[in-house]
Amino acid sequence: MNTITVYEHANFQGLHKTFSVDIQNLVNESFNDCISSVKIVGRPWILYEHINFQGQCLPLEEGEYPGLSMNDGASSLKVITDDLRNPQITVYEHIHGGGKALVLTQETNLTFGDMQDNISSHRVQSGAWALYEHINRGGRCIVARAGEYLANYRDIGFNDQVSYVYPLQQ
Repeated sequence: MNTITVYEHANFQGLHKTFSVDIQNLVNESFNDCISSVKIVGRPWILYEHINFQGQCLPLEEGEYPGLSMNDGASSLKVITDDLRNPQITVYEHIHGGGKALVLTQETNLTFGDMQDNISSHRVQSGAWALYEHINRGGRCIVARAGEYLANYRDIGFNDQVSYVYPLQQ
């Protein structure tokens, strides 16, 4: 079973609830903007800053998280159900898949090459990916899923900002 148990306080303290399906609006669950720690069993989950899976996101894989960088800031939750085997994403230097292309199949620190802060679009062939603003999975993040083609990062305020790419693991 794929579940996320969310806790009101750090270190798994206070009120808690367990979910096994996507939650578009934590207000309806009386648990909005109060999550400080989580436990995840099974597939990865994404915590979103706003309802309807909008705003900043925090991808989390199976495990226990006694403290969160998004402390008291989640308003919706989504479970990743994609096939996570054999991940592949193509990132492009320019919008609409233009310019230099880089095909990735594993975790990559873009600061070691010439694509750091130069990505403007992507196409996901397989898996689910987290694209981060800073190295070591730091800063703002977007999640890209199998079959997705995002042609213009300017539309989401993320143009030329990706430094680290990570395939979510099961």
